[in-house]
Amino acid sequence: MPLPIASLALFLLPVSQETIFNGRDTTGWHISEVNHHGDTKAWKVENGVLSVTQDPPGNGGILLTNKKYKNFEISLDVKPDWGCDGGLFLRSTEKGEAYQVLLDYLEGGIVGGIYGERLQDVKPDNSKAEKYMTWWKKDDWNHIRARIEGDTKPHIQVWLNGTQIVDWTDTANHLPGGATEGMIALQAHRSNPQAANSRWKPGGYHRYRNITVRELP
Repeated sequence: MPLPIASLALFLLPVSQETIFNGRDTTGWHISEVNHHGDTKAWKVENGVLSVTQDPPGNGGILLTNKKYKNFEISLDVKPDWGCDGGLFLRSTEKGEAYQVLLDYLEGGIVGGIYGERLQDVKPDNSKAEKYMTWWKKDDWNHIRARIEGDTKPHIQVWLNGTQIVDWTDTANHLPGGATEGMIALQAHRSNPQAANSRWKPGGYHRYRNITVRELP
């Protein structure tokens, strides 16, 4: 028999967003001890803002959600210091193997482009993301929205301050073992503090707030 209208309506309701950073502490998240960028413990929460720096200098790392996600859309505000290389990892392993949304706010860097973090043969189209400064708000909070879905050929979309800068489908699933789910992670890149092209400004920070996820069918 047909479903009652009230029951049918439940299937039509949009999936609600879930807040995955409570603004007080890192409950629901953990530091990877096996990531090649390091194991910095300098993640802190103040006034609703999650921030990270290298500690000691040169030692980066990633902060992972305890929960794994499959098809989802993540929304967050970012405010990095100039000269600091970070990232947003999608479907990440504990080691940090993932599709990465680049947050490389430094000379020659890209914000919003895609990169295969420890993945082979990932060749995204970042031609529009390379022009991110067109939509970037300097010395202010910027909004990132990223969406990943699909099992055999992950489809990734990224918006910066409401403008779509990536709409790309991989040629295959390049995650380890063809995984279709993984954790969300935030990254502080490792660096050589003495190098002229260091990936992190000494004493610099990446900052995040208002982190929400909407799981997709």
